[in-house]
Amino acid sequence: MSKLIPQTLLSDIPDLYATEGETNPLCYVKLFTPDSNWTWYIIEFSKADRNTCYGYVQGLESELGYFTLEELESIHGPLGLAIERDFSFTPTPFAIIKKSE
Repeated sequence: MSKLIPQTLLSDIPDLYATEGETNPLCYVKLFTPDSNWTWYIIEFSKADRNTCYGYVQGLESELGYFTLEELESIHGPLGLAIERDFSFTPTPFAIIKKSE
């Protein structure tokens, strides 16, 4: 079970590869480091391992890729703050996220 995202929200996210081929998939969850400039938008979540995510990462570079919830739960920013979920974020098309950079 993830500390970052409640199970009810995880069950709403499409399984890995479910949005493959879509040009503008939804980003369902926004995670961020409150003490640095890293942000993760989750597009897909593995129903099999309940850990692996596919999404858009904004950090030193911005790119689509895979990451795990376990990995994110272990990260702390330069001031020691853990990654948080943006509770005000609502599912948003990827194109809008990309455009807002």
